[in-house]
Amino acid sequence: MKRLSIIFFAVVLGTGVSLAGNPDRAGSAGASQLLINPWARNSALANSAMASVTGVEAGFANVAGLAFVKKTELVFSNNQYLVGTGIKINSFGLGQKVGETGVLGISVSNMNFGDIQITENDLPEGGIGSYSPSYTNIGLSYAKGFSNSIYAGITARLITEAIYNVRAQGMAFDAGIRYVTGEKDNVRFGISLRNVGPPMRFRGDGLSIDGTLSTGSGNTLSLNVDQRAEKFELPSMVNVGFAYDFNFSEKSKLTGNLQFTSNSFTRDQFALGAEYSFNNRFILRAGYQYETNVTNEEERTTVFTGPAGGFTVQIPAGKNGTIIGFDYSYRVTNPFAGVHALGLHVDI
Repeated sequence: MKRLSIIFFAVVLGTGVSLAGNPDRAGSAGASQLLINPWARNSALANSAMASVTGVEAGFANVAGLAFVKKTELVFSNNQYLVGTGIKINSFGLGQKVGETGVLGISVSNMNFGDIQITENDLPEGGIGSYSPSYTNIGLSYAKGFSNSIYAGITARLITEAIYNVRAQGMAFDAGIRYVTGEKDNVRFGISLRNVGPPMRFRGDGLSIDGTLSTGSGNTLSLNVDQRAEKFELPSMVNVGFAYDFNFSEKSKLTGNLQFTSNSFTRDQFALGAEYSFNNRFILRAGYQYETNVTNEEERTTVFTGPAGGFTVQIPAGKNGTIIGFDYSYRVTNPFAGVHALGLHVDI
């Protein structure tokens, strides 16, 4: 296992070096919805918790955290994304323990943009109906604890982007590993490789054009021209994170998170987060994500300006140890009125 871990770290770090820091590639990738965290808990920490997040939500940052599901976990989430645009993201996730140390997970995330008027050259104002773009990601994950210190996982994700007459489909793969140490397992390191897969391409009738061609003798010839869309790459990235628990008492704990994200098609990012838990019933979170020029309105290349925050309230339900948790997070943006995320956790 130690040899496999060393090989994994070397491959991921080597891949990260080849992917990161090329400004000439900025903006040339597609499937950018893969960069949006649909879950409330890690979102409240400004995506800094890849070394500490557990359960179904770990599938976004480091799938190795899925291995910490004790029995069964259900997660629902609704995002009001960039309030004012009408974009909504609804997500569902399930984690189920299989065997002594393995966990199987599935997640579905759908991004809806609302209804948009259909327009044509002869009808630029519309009035002939509407369509609703839809982005859907379906992930199948497996994570396993190889010891009390080493956890690893992998995800295969189906990606679909579609309107009524054009569609693109693809596959992406994630892999991650987490190392836990310390007297009370209060020190954690993690590394993950995300969104690696073959290029995608749009296809469909919407790329076809009907026209007529004059033959020069008063006759015309009907033509159908099928345009071929160019392929686009997936937004691959490498995450490296660290987390440390400050245990004040048996009921009171503060977790600090630090994460570096090496993006292949956007600027690299640093994120800090703090999570305070009291009796595992009330949890308060705050975070900040930084990238170059994030505070400069003229040169900033992201809508997120850095700060994030949120909380969780958990209550026991029944005698079998079931816990229901209500999650909320908010991320500051400029422009638009931020991102609100509401979540529901059920741990059985």
